Amino acid sequence: MVRGKTQMKRIENETSRQVTFSKRRNGLLKKAFELSVLCDAEVALIIFSPRGKLYEFSSSGINKTVERYQRKVKDLDRSTKGKQENTQHMKEGDISIATKIKHLEISKRKLLGDELDTCALDELQQLENQIERSLNKIRARKSELFKERIAKLREEEKCLLEENRRLREQCRIEQERSISKEKVEQVTERRDEEEVETELFIGRPKRRVP
Repeated sequence: MVRGKTQMKRIENETSRQVTFSKRRNGLLKKAFELSVLCDAEVALIIFSPRGKLYEFSSSGINKTVERYQRKVKDLDRSTKGKQENTQHMKEGDISIATKIKHLEISKRKLLGDELDTCALDELQQLENQIERSLNKIRARKSELFKERIAKLREEEKCLLEENRRLREQCRIEQERSISKEKVEQVTERRDEEEVETELFIGRPKRRVP
């Protein structure tokens, strides 16, 4: 015979209610014990009967488990509160950042000359002063870059002049060596010619016929 599903509502018959309480209480206590042994879990179970009688089970002592539970609840409350505060701060920060970005976009458009119809005279004067300050900074930076470039070019010019001087000196030395070599060769040739003429003249000189 198939057992019917018990409807989850209060049992009106007092005797049946008491029998059901006893059976299920024992089963619950048994399950709590098995859970603590099989899973090495700290389990505490407190049951009050309809007449106010106390039934309990604890694997480590009711008071110890209850104190641990209370500490854990406090920690969870603090953690939850901290998370809520952080979330609130993040939301406020996001709103603040979004507002700043919006203001910056408006300022950017106005600096570019757009959406000036709603600007008062004082605001236009502030924009003009801000642009003038920006231009002064840009010109100063531009002048600084020009000076750096000129100094670099002068340094390169100095290096090139030094290299040119070195090459000229090297060329002069090579020319002097070449000239000295030519002179030596000329002197050697003249000596050779003189020696040849001396060797060809042998004996008494001949008379010239008139």
